[in-house]
Formats: sequence, structure tokens, C-alpha cells
Amino acid sequence: MEPLILARVQFALTIMFHYIFPVLSIGLSLIMVIIEGIYIKTKDPVYLRMAQYWTKVFALTFAIGVATGIVMEFEFGTNWATYSRYVGDVFGSALAAEGVFAFFLESGFLALLLFGWNRVGPKLHFFSTTMVCLGAHFSAIWIVVANSWMQTPAGFHIVGEGLNARAEITDFWAMVLNPSSLVRLGHVILGCWMAGAFLVISISAYYMLKKRHLQFSYNSMRIALYVAFITAILQLFSGDKSGKVVAQHQPAKLAALEGLYSSQKGAPLTLFGIVNAKEQKLDYAIQIPKLLSYLSFDDFEAEVKGLDQFPKEDWPNVPAVFQAYRLMLAMWALMVFIAIAGMILWHRKTLLNHPWLLRFMAVSAIFPQIANQAGWFSAEVGRYPWIVYNLLRISDGLSKVVTANQILGSIIMFGFLYLVLFFLFIYLLNEKIKHGPDEPEGFTPYPGLQHIFEDDSNAVSLTTDQQGKDQ
Repeated sequence: MEPLILARVQFALTIMFHYIFPVLSIGLSLIMVIIEGIYIKTKDPVYLRMAQYWTKVFALTFAIGVATGIVMEFEFGTNWATYSRYVGDVFGSALAAEGVFAFFLESGFLALLLFGWNRVGPKLHFFSTTMVCLGAHFSAIWIVVANSWMQTPAGFHIVGEGLNARAEITDFWAMVLNPSSLVRLGHVILGCWMAGAFLVISISAYYMLKKRHLQFSYNSMRIALYVAFITAILQLFSGDKSGKVVAQHQPAKLAALEGLYSSQKGAPLTLFGIVNAKEQKLDYAIQIPKLLSYLSFDDFEAEVKGLDQFPKEDWPNVPAVFQAYRLMLAMWALMVFIAIAGMILWHRKTLLNHPWLLRFMAVSAIFPQIANQAGWFSAEVGRYPWIVYNLLRISDGLSKVVTANQILGSIIMFGFLYLVLFFLFIYLLNEKIKHGPDEPEGFTPYPGLQHIFEDDSNAVSLTTDQQGKDQ
């Protein structure tokens, strides 16, 4: 197999595995700030135990995220040396900013967050939680800025020629605020919040099904449902804005996302279809007339460029991009359904009486992960064949001396290590879930809460956690 294909496969595998954990860390950090803020205001010990429990889950995702992220830094030098030399001035400044403004802030307050519960006051601990949350978000900011520059480069000029050519920053803030950075940042952050919210929903639903830690799961579910509902709605507007930016700056990607082989005025939005790459058309397409033109340019009659406007060697993998994009949308729809249904039943105080929804919620943690992975895949593969859009091809960014055997060997090695890390993560997370939050012996939930969990045909006692386990 060619080194280029192997290098692309390796980077895809490493970044897709790594991307599981930062989105959880960012999303959980927001949940932690909300919970601990409520504790500071109410002094309710239930919220303190909630904050302590979700901090333990956060620590696990943070540790695995750091361990898996280091590998990608080395890949830039080993597999993509030409690319690194070409964009070093731009990409390096963004990574340096991440280290200074994000990683140091996050790691500097991490010890207080994890070990300061009984060593510092509640307000100082809340401050440390907030700083870790900000650090996690700052990290996302600079990574998205670097990647967005590859999508829509700005604020630079090219110096040198041939193999010595490289991009050099002329305007730092123009580079940071390139045409797609703010829009993509909002889309990514909202995806992270959804990932954190649905992990909380998933674990809370599991406890409800098992009739364990009901006070904890009830309060956690309430907060996570609010976060999930708000972010899911905001994601709709963020996605619309992202589509407009793609239509303006990356029309070939938009054509691939919509399976649009021929330019059209009044182009339809395709809800479902199967790409027939051989005949360059969509089979079994379900479409809404003229909606793509309106969503892209606010004009029902606007022309949307098709792939026929671009050289065939510059086409992305249309079937893969088309289906991945719709997979992302399908996951979003499922999450919207869960958030709305959960909110309705929670307000009616009948959520525990619908085990079918709780079972659906219990597996819902995977939905935002699939959506985030599919969205990343659509964005990156849709940029093909450019590693820096319209400036540097992927094939030109590959290291000139790396061999196929070297890359294959590292794929096997890191694949094994990542497999071990994944099973370790699942094992440790499962242990934390089985143990549950720490509750004092003889703990009794709020007396007025029992009716929320009662079913007329099978009432649930909330006297102690052990009674819940026995049932």
C-alpha cells in the first residue's frame, strides 16, 4: 500500500480515537461548573456529591485525552514533515497559544479541582473548576483556529519557492479570525456540550432503571436535559451558518455533501439518497425543492455549483462524504428527540414510568460521539485533495523519506496501544458507574420527591440507596 494512503489512515485513526475524549472533557466541565455553582448557592450536600462524582469521570476522560493527543504531535514531524514546514509559522503559533492560554491554565488548576475538596474553601474550589472549564474551552479554540485556517486560509503570504515555500503570518488576528473559524468553533463547542450532557443523561438513566442513586440521578438528569435541549437547538442555527460558509468558501465540499454533480439553480436539499458515482447521480433521492439554494444563499433561485465546475482530480470521495454528513444529521435528530421527550416527561414527573425512554437514554451517550466523528469526517474528507485549501495538496504534504513499512508498523503498534487504552477507559468508567456517587450511610432523599418516582402499579421506595438496590 502507498505511504500516502497509510499516512492518511494512521492520522485518521489516531485523531478519531483521540477526539472521543476532549469532547467529553469539555462537555463535562460545563456540567461540573453548573452543578458546583448550584451547590455554592444552595449549600445542598446532594449537589456536592454530584460535583465530586462527575469530577471523577472528568478526570478519567482528561487523562486518556492527554495520553492519546501526544501521538498526533509526532505524526506532524514523521509523516507530514513537508506540511509542517509549509504551515509551521501558522500552525505552530496556534499550538503555542494552546499551550500558553489553555493547557497551562487547565493543568494548573487541575490539582485543586481533583484534590482540593477538603483542603480549600468552596468558593476557591469552584473557581478552580471554572478555570479548568475555561482551559478546556481555550484548548478547543486554538485547535479549531488551526484547523479552520487549513479550510479557509487568511492573514498570510507565501515566501520561498518549490520545496522551500512556506506560509508566513502577515496578520495574526486575520489568521485567527479567518472566514470559518468562529462558525466552526461554535459548532464544535456545541458538539462537545452535547457529548458531555448525553454522557450524564446516559449514566443517570442507567441508575433510574436500576432504582439506584435516585436523588443523584434525578438532579443530574434535570441539568443534563436542559443543557442537551438548549445546545441541540443552538446546533441547528450553528449548522445553518456553517453551511453558508462552506457554500461561499468551499463550493466543491458543498457539492460533495449534497451529492450535487451538476450545477443547479433552485437546487433541492437531499434528505436521503444513495450516491451512484458511476452514473454521477443520486438514486432513491428524497428531496425538498429549492431548499439547498435558500439555505446556502438565502435565495430560492440561487445557483449552487456542482462538481462539474471542478476538475475531477479535485473531487472529494462523494459517497463517503454524502453518507457521513447524513449520519451526523440523523444522530442530531435522535438527540433532539431524547432531549424533548425527556424534558416533557421530567416536567410531568413521570420519567421513571417510561422505561423504554430510559433504556434509549442509557445508550444515548454514543449518539453525540457518532455525530462528532461523522461531522469531522465530512469536514476533513470533504476538503480533499487539499491539506491547505487551494494551496497545498495532501500528496505534497507527505514526508519524502517515510516508507510504507514504517507507517504500517506504527499503525499496528499504536492500534494495539489504543485498543488497550480504550478497554482500560471502558473498564474504569464501568467501575465508577457501578460504585456510583458516595452517599452517607442511611442517606434519605428529599421526602417530597417520592411521588416523582412512583408508579401506581409498582411504587418505588426512596428511603435508602440499599433499598433501591434490593428492588
